[in-house]
Amino acid sequence: MVVTRKIALNSKGHCDLIDITRQVKEEVSASGIDSGTVTLFLAGSTAAISTIEFEPGLLSDFQAMWERNVPRNIPYQHDRAWGEGNGYSHVRSSLLGPSLVVPFTNKTLALGTWQQIVLVDFDNRPRSREIVLQIMGE
Repeated sequence: MVVTRKIALNSKGHCDLIDITRQVKEEVSASGIDSGTVTLFLAGSTAAISTIEFEPGLLSDFQAMWERNVPRNIPYQHDRAWGEGNGYSHVRSSLLGPSLVVPFTNKTLALGTWQQIVLVDFDNRPRSREIVLQIMGE
């Protein structure tokens, strides 16, 4: 069986991290599927999905890592093409990626004790985001 659901939310941009674990758990639980996988796909090219321990110190470390590795304040060819100033956000999101697959059994996600599912918005402005979930199993 395959069930498709969506999670819509608003993000702040600027490496905003949003814990979506609760929403994913709720959708898996309501799907009628006991065991399988849930695939999350973020529609958009300036944000990504991952897992992290959603703890303030680590969130700060994560944000600082992106600034060190893909800084905002250097020239990007994309900015010349469109003038939006968000070339860095496209590079960052492509490195982290738009999707994640999580197995589940007995409607329980197979996440570690300190592991949460997060949306990371790298854009330079607030955005409306939509995550497509495909829940597959039996």
